[in-house]
Amino acid sequence: MLLTAEIVPGLVAQGASARAHVDVPPKFKVGDKVRARNLNPTSHTRLPGYVRGREGVIEFDYGVFEFPDTHARVFEGVPEKPQHCYRVRFTAREVWGPTAHPVDTLRVDLFDDYLDPA
Repeated sequence: MLLTAEIVPGLVAQGASARAHVDVPPKFKVGDKVRARNLNPTSHTRLPGYVRGREGVIEFDYGVFEFPDTHARVFEGVPEKPQHCYRVRFTAREVWGPTAHPVDTLRVDLFDDYLDPA
């Protein structure tokens, strides 16, 4: 469906969600150490540059959602790729370096395709 100004109020009123109601096995579980991939795609991505290549820990599995990188390109013929989305905790020092406060953390929601085992 093409998102137009006319349909936005209805979607907002319905509480539209990108949750996918399909059975996709998770690649990771809570407590797993992961590394965000160091990707530089030329198209849409929700993988923040500041966590690319950084190591973190899976804190929570939100379930299966449409993968935004493919969902944004469905009208180009790119097939959907539903997958798990996780809350990943990174230490501030892992992300920002040794001058970051030692107890600060950063949490980022990341999809299966953004992560490798650490």
